[in-house]
Amino acid sequence: MTPLAPSVRSEVGQLDAVLVHRPGEELRRVTPSNMERLLFDELLWVEHAQREHDAFTDLLRSQGVEVLELTTLLAEVVADPAAARALVDRHITDTTCGPEAVDAAREHVLAADPAELVDRLIAGITHEEAGDIDGLVAAVAAPGDPLLEPLPNLVFTRDASAWIGEGVVLSPMHRSARRRETDLLRTLYREHPRFVDAPVWFGGQLIDRHPATFEGGDVLVVGARGLAIGLSERTSPAGVETLAARLFEAGVVDRILAVELPKVRAAMHLDTVVTQVDVDAFITYPQMTRASRTFQLTRRGSHGVHVVDGPDLIHGLAWAAGLDHARVIEPALSAIRAEREQWNDANNTLALRPGEVIAYERNVATNEILVDAGITVHTIPSNELPRGRGGPRCMSCPVVRRALP
Repeated sequence: MTPLAPSVRSEVGQLDAVLVHRPGEELRRVTPSNMERLLFDELLWVEHAQREHDAFTDLLRSQGVEVLELTTLLAEVVADPAAARALVDRHITDTTCGPEAVDAAREHVLAADPAELVDRLIAGITHEEAGDIDGLVAAVAAPGDPLLEPLPNLVFTRDASAWIGEGVVLSPMHRSARRRETDLLRTLYREHPRFVDAPVWFGGQLIDRHPATFEGGDVLVVGARGLAIGLSERTSPAGVETLAARLFEAGVVDRILAVELPKVRAAMHLDTVVTQVDVDAFITYPQMTRASRTFQLTRRGSHGVHVVDGPDLIHGLAWAAGLDHARVIEPALSAIRAEREQWNDANNTLALRPGEVIAYERNVATNEILVDAGITVHTIPSNELPRGRGGPRCMSCPVVRRALP
C-alpha cells in the first residue's frame, strides 16, 4: 500500500500516521549532575519508561495508526555513506569536541552500522568510548564526561518539528540542549523518500535563529486554516512573528492566535495547559489560562503580519479554528489536585479522532471530567514517562490526519 502523503490540518481529525521515538540509552545518561542541563527534573527508570512507551505505540497501532519510528527511518537515510558522513560532520564539530578530538569522535560514530550510528548520535558519546584522544577537552575531562551530549528529550517528538497542512516547520529550539534534535528531523524530512517531496515551510536551512525561537509543543493546528501558538518560556514573540510571516506568505494558514503564557516550567508549552479534544472542544488549565492575553495575527499585504489584541482564550481559539463558538472543559478541582494533575500533563491529550483521546492513566480526576463531557479516553501507563514532563501529545508528531468534513 502506498503511504499517505503528509497532511495535518486539524488537531482532532482521524490520526493516520505519527512519528515517535522510543526512549533509549540517551535517558540512561541523564544523571543527578547533568539532569538540569539536560532539562530533566528527575531520573527515569528507563526500562519501565520503555514499557510505557510500548503500551502507547501498541494502543496507537490498535487504533489503526501507522507508527513511524524516528530511529528506523534515520537509519534508512544514513545507510547512504555520504548522508552518514554529512550528518555526523554537522553534529560532531570542533566546537562540540575540540579540534584535536573531532576526527576520532567522528570515526567512532561512522564505524557503526546505520542503526547503531543513529543510536550513538542520539545517546551521545563519552571520552572513553571515543578511544585515545588528545587535546585540552580530553585532558580536563572527568570519567564519564560526554564528548557529544545525549538527546534525552527526543522522546518528545512534537517539539522539534510540526506538520502544518501538507508541509512541515522545523523548530529553532530555545535551549541549546535540544538544538541537535531539529537537525535530525531536518535530515529525515529532506532525505527520506517518505518525506522528500513535502515542502518545508520554515527551518530548511541550518541557521541559528536564537532568540527568535519556537517549539512544536506551542503549535496547535486548531483548524484547516488556523493555528494557536503559545508565547511560552521557549517560544518568543519574534519566533512566532517570523513563523507567521512565512506561513502567511506561503498561503498555508489565514489566522494565528498567539496565547501569552506564564514563563514557568509548569507551562512549558501551550499543549501543557490547553489541548483540543473534539471539533469544538478544548480542555484547559484555568489557573494558567484564565488571565492569558491573546493576539490575533493575520496577513498584511504580500509578506507582512497584522496584529491586534485578541479576545479571551476560548473565543480566540474559536476564531483561529474558524468556528462560530467553542466549548471549554475546565476541570473543577481543588487547587492542590489541579496543580498535581497539570504537573503530570493531565491536559496533554492526543486526539485519535474527534471526541476520542489518549491520556495518562494517573490523571484520574481529569480523565473522569473528560468522560463526563462526552469524550472517550484511552489511558496508558504513566509511572515513569511523566517524569520527563511530557504527555501523549508531546510524545507524538502527527504526520497524517484526515481532514474534517
